[in-house]
Amino acid sequence: MELKEALKQLKESEKKKFNQSIDLVINLKGIDLKRNAVSTVVNIPHKFKEKKVCGFLTKKSNFVHTITQPEFIKYRDKDELKSLVKEYDFFIAAALLMPAVATTFGKVLGPVGKMPSPQLGILTQENEETVKQLLDKISQSIKIRAKEPSIKLSVGKENMKEEDIIANINAVYKAIADALPNKKENIKSVMVKLTMSKPIKVEMK
Repeated sequence: MELKEALKQLKESEKKKFNQSIDLVINLKGIDLKRNAVSTVVNIPHKFKEKKVCGFLTKKSNFVHTITQPEFIKYRDKDELKSLVKEYDFFIAAALLMPAVATTFGKVLGPVGKMPSPQLGILTQENEETVKQLLDKISQSIKIRAKEPSIKLSVGKENMKEEDIIANINAVYKAIADALPNKKENIKSVMVKLTMSKPIKVEMK
């Protein structure tokens, strides 16, 4: 089914009492994810939700919840650390602090894919302008990390314009295809769904 027709069907399905997410499901084939880790960051044309960001910085910022190095000691407590990781979607860090961030937070941030990375999260220069620029970039980015042969992620909300949802889907699909060893050959099928709906298989160009 064409993507446009599938989205039309989804929007005509039974309405829920909340604004459902539009989810994209990409099923993979012919790839060993232990050998070929699929990890990328895609910039989407249309942002659809606010992301909660925390910064490991040398000084407090007006733009982001900040944890400075003297406060790191608090997070040696496992419960405090788990609570922090659960609360925020993204973590950024000053490059100078990365060794200390890795030591204190790496064992929990790493496995859940939230460790600040050069792709999206490490500030080589730390000032309010660079912090703000990074936050703007994060607001329109999706971090993709495949652990199993089915990648599922939100790409929009059902109240968005159809063309905006399609633009986001195309951007994510292309980024995932480009990150695979054999590109589109490693993609078995693509589906779209609402939070509470059954998936609809679509043909991607």
